Amino acid sequence: MNVLATTLPNSSVNVAQTRTAYPLSERVFWIGALDPTLRTFDIILKTANGTTYNAYLVRGSEGVAVIDTVKENYADEFFARLESVARYDEITVIVLNHLEPDHSGALPELLKRAPQARLYISYKAQTMLKAVLKGDGELCFTPVNTNHTVSLGDLTLRFLHTPYLHWPDTQCTYLEEEQILFSGDAFGCHFCDPRLFNDLVGDFRFSFEYYYAHIMRPFKTHVLNALALIEPLPLKILAPTHGPVLRDNPQNYVKRFRELANPRLQKDTKDKTLLVFYISSYGNTAKMAEAVYSGASAVEGVRVSIFDLEGGEVEPFVDLIEEADGVILGSPTINGDATKPMWDLLSSLTVINLQGKVGAVFGSYGWSGEAVTMLEDRIRGLKFRVPIKGLRVKLRPTTEELEDCFQLGQQIAEVMVGKYQPKEIDMADLL
Repeated sequence: MNVLATTLPNSSVNVAQTRTAYPLSERVFWIGALDPTLRTFDIILKTANGTTYNAYLVRGSEGVAVIDTVKENYADEFFARLESVARYDEITVIVLNHLEPDHSGALPELLKRAPQARLYISYKAQTMLKAVLKGDGELCFTPVNTNHTVSLGDLTLRFLHTPYLHWPDTQCTYLEEEQILFSGDAFGCHFCDPRLFNDLVGDFRFSFEYYYAHIMRPFKTHVLNALALIEPLPLKILAPTHGPVLRDNPQNYVKRFRELANPRLQKDTKDKTLLVFYISSYGNTAKMAEAVYSGASAVEGVRVSIFDLEGGEVEPFVDLIEEADGVILGSPTINGDATKPMWDLLSSLTVINLQGKVGAVFGSYGWSGEAVTMLEDRIRGLKFRVPIKGLRVKLRPTTEELEDCFQLGQQIAEVMVGKYQPKEIDMADLL
């Protein structure tokens, strides 16, 4: 039987009923805040169930530690819960696993109330801390890295450096004796339920997966590096900074993170994979796309696929692009711009890592032809390599222009297998 089940109430849990701390164990307490009416987080995330700002207090034999704080607007709730289980003069340690405002909002006031406490942050958080505490006096803190520890007497906090989960400064803090991992944004989600624990709250699986897809997926390499540190740990509780506290089978959530960090689509070829996406108003860009496709397909060691965006939903293509080695985009110019489906595709790619993929652009136009240049600029911004200048054709492509399209596809494919090295453009030559 779970030890917590014998010491903590279950069905009666409702942290919204009072502003007192709630125990995770005899010496670890939740002192966070609830934000049930929030519907959008950081502009891009929808939060149908609101969110929580989870903060924790640990009582050792020789001091008290506070792990993370809350959004500034909810500081009163945080301090009320803190005061229900500790005095400010008992606090010896403050840990911030992440300095984003929803976790550091109450930090300046906490430092004023507990000036004797030592602040512990990751090495990469040092410059950011100065921005968080602008004008708040001298900064006294200790930067930490993986396996650095701090003692609370009979309890030990051990730090794990887990950058880009999901900011450069993020870390996790492991309470060794109680086997609790304070995981920052990792393993969290935007889901507010006053019953607090994962075995009591409503069904939050969608929120967990949605949060991973939008917050962690772009950094899957860093997720895997973090899991290498976390998976060997004995775990009784995962305590993230958002969403339910994961006390029931916490290893399942670690396992799910590994599954999500692996490719969603299994690659069934050893060849390089190149995707050609196009949309066409009058068939001219479509003819160019077919020529690009034929040219790329002529290169051995490259598997090429072609897709008409007019006939497909954008979202499934994101998984394909994540595992592809190269992408070529074709769009006509309409009203001085690329087409909306092409912009929709590119805007969907911010949730994946695109750095180093090869990209190219082509398209037909009638008057001005801005689409190719605009799309090139955008894919460069997404960290694609764009080794060959995009190809524009006025209205219907001629036989010679279709041959140029064939060569564009062929050259991009050859770049991918190392058979073609385009001349590097010195930007100074263009001035």
